[in-house]
Amino acid sequence: MEKVLKSKTKVRFQDCDPFNHLNNGKYLDYFMNAREDQLLEYYGLDIYKIAKETQKSWVVVSNQIAYFKPALLMETIIIESQLISFTPKSIQIELRMFNAKQTELKAVNWVNFVHYDLTTQKATNHSDEFMNLFGSVLFPIEHQSFEERTANIHKALFQTLQPA
Repeated sequence: MEKVLKSKTKVRFQDCDPFNHLNNGKYLDYFMNAREDQLLEYYGLDIYKIAKETQKSWVVVSNQIAYFKPALLMETIIIESQLISFTPKSIQIELRMFNAKQTELKAVNWVNFVHYDLTTQKATNHSDEFMNLFGSVLFPIEHQSFEERTANIHKALFQTLQPA
């Protein structure tokens, strides 16, 4: 099974600010929409069907996002996502937005989700099926915190801008 999921989309006019940049708040929409589409395409997981049938779903408990380069009006962008950690009741995803050639990183987003029982309105354990899936697609990164991750990215970007 694929561990890094990838999809592409185009930055739309209604999502841009007066400078023709993707509005900061809209990055989250693009990331979440891409992840939902990727789960269906790569793993056959329809999170809305699962919620309807099991009364369990995932709720976002936190987002951390860092912006590196603007995504521009009508630009084709690539969004990658991967599971970077999980527990019996939670998952953590990293999402990355690139230009179409994947030569320019635009933003990185870490999202923490809790598995939630809609009938009891409390966090709940993942099923064995999900725990097995998570174990097979887990692709951790070397950094332990978002701050460490983004500092490393900034450092790498700064080094590429320095003359040799």
